[in-house]
Amino acid sequence: MTHVLRLPVLMAIAGGLALAMPAQAQTSRATQDRALVQPMIQEDEVLKTAIASDTRSEADRARDVHRRPYESLTFWGLRPGMTVVEIQPGANGWWTQILEPYAAATGGTYVPVNRIQDGLGVADGSADFILVARAFHNWHRAGRTDDFMSLFFAGLKPGGILAVEQHRAPEGVDVDQSSATGYVPESYVIAAALRAGFVLDASSDLNANPADDRSHPFGVWTLPPVRRSEGDGRVLTGAERAAYDAIGESDRMTLRFRKPE
Repeated sequence: MTHVLRLPVLMAIAGGLALAMPAQAQTSRATQDRALVQPMIQEDEVLKTAIASDTRSEADRARDVHRRPYESLTFWGLRPGMTVVEIQPGANGWWTQILEPYAAATGGTYVPVNRIQDGLGVADGSADFILVARAFHNWHRAGRTDDFMSLFFAGLKPGGILAVEQHRAPEGVDVDQSSATGYVPESYVIAAALRAGFVLDASSDLNANPADDRSHPFGVWTLPPVRRSEGDGRVLTGAERAAYDAIGESDRMTLRFRKPE
């Protein structure tokens, strides 16, 4: 089994050791810790350029404050030269406009997969990075989550990354009900990944939104960017529309899974 030492654990261990060290040794140890941490947070100027590019629409770039593309992709472990597979990006997908030029600029390959039933568009064991954004609620309702996760596992190289962004339901809710509103519990996604053979490498709350209570008349689609305002005989008032807009985009889980070496 691959064991991953996450940054908080690393720092806790370092802090414990420091208590037993003289001041000079503590200074030396702190320098070593920074050297260990630095490779995890190296700046990727090519990625920053792709995100800032005016080839992305103004509407897409306006959403960066909610979707945090640089922080998310850095957390997930995107690197130059990777074979990147994006699952169900749709026409002119939001992530596509970043990933495709980034891959081209760094000698990598970008592969969009709109119809998973036709395969991943890459040979088994050849992808470095697979991104799934906001899809698990649909897959659960179709009963396809486990099938698709097994395909992703097969498509990745040993050590390859499965990156997940998904609207997050509270733990303990009935996923059959929550998925109809666009949300699923984080534990649901983790369990599906583990069944497929993945290990949970890390999780982050960088895309959390405490203001999202998930109690919306039209599910997650009430919130930006969809901003649905009417249906089933109900029409939001101007004040209601403003209140939902003020919430911003959904509360989301941000997970990194890895295929064991």
